[in-house]
Amino acid sequence: MLLTPRYDATPLIAVECRVTGPHPIVQQRRRLEALLRELSEDEWQHPSRCDLWTVQDVITHLISTNHFWVFSIAQGLAGEPSRFLAAFDPVASPAQLVDQSEGTPWEDTLAAYCSSNAELVAAVEALDGEGWKAIGEAPPGHVPLALVADHALWDCWVHERDIVLPLGRPPVEEEREVLTCLRYAAALGQAFEVGKGRGTDGGAVLDLTEPDVRIVVSVGPDQVRIHDGAAPVDARSATLPAVAALEMLSRRDAGQREPDAVRWLAAGLATVFEEDEVPEPA
Repeated sequence: MLLTPRYDATPLIAVECRVTGPHPIVQQRRRLEALLRELSEDEWQHPSRCDLWTVQDVITHLISTNHFWVFSIAQGLAGEPSRFLAAFDPVASPAQLVDQSEGTPWEDTLAAYCSSNAELVAAVEALDGEGWKAIGEAPPGHVPLALVADHALWDCWVHERDIVLPLGRPPVEEEREVLTCLRYAAALGQAFEVGKGRGTDGGAVLDLTEPDVRIVVSVGPDQVRIHDGAAPVDARSATLPAVAALEMLSRRDAGQREPDAVRWLAAGLATVFEEDEVPEPA
């Protein structure tokens, strides 16, 4: 299924409450790179949480996404935001890229990831106040570069867990990363629905713990807003741990039942990735 990004119009997502300080994408990318340098050859070939993908396959995918984020940022700063994703299939295209890399030595994959990481970190660290507001491209379409970075962080944060959990390594759950990912992921599924013309006015309230945060999602005819103000009338609600909520919103099995509010928020993402519902834990 092709994406249906929205270009040259109101961004599909608005995140009105953000963490303070530097964008956490830089620390997350550097941490993952340090981890990869520690892995043995056997660990590089270990299965990940992604169906049929090894650790090396996941990193191969992240190399391609790093290159895209750098491209998106550059085009946004040039005032010519790209439209690459209009012809992108989020299921078939990544799988094809990974298949084409079969047989690549893991050392080469590591080197390529480190190089792509350096380019992305440099691009992000060069952004100033106005740069963060420039319009770039992400899967929902044209959005401020702050949201391009949010999507890039969320995607890699989830894939980092796809690697470390099967390896039996402790996942890092840093508060600023979790909050940034949560606020973006809470909007993404319904943003895809709005972009496809299937959105319905409504909302949800997530009362989360570890860290404690309240996230309000307001869905309108043209945009999904993330804020901490008054909730829409008849908003769906859920109370659960923050990381569990983020796993569910990212279409991962969090080991507990998925509240209706989270299921509704994630519905558009499940459609885009052509997934069945995440199985309920026994």
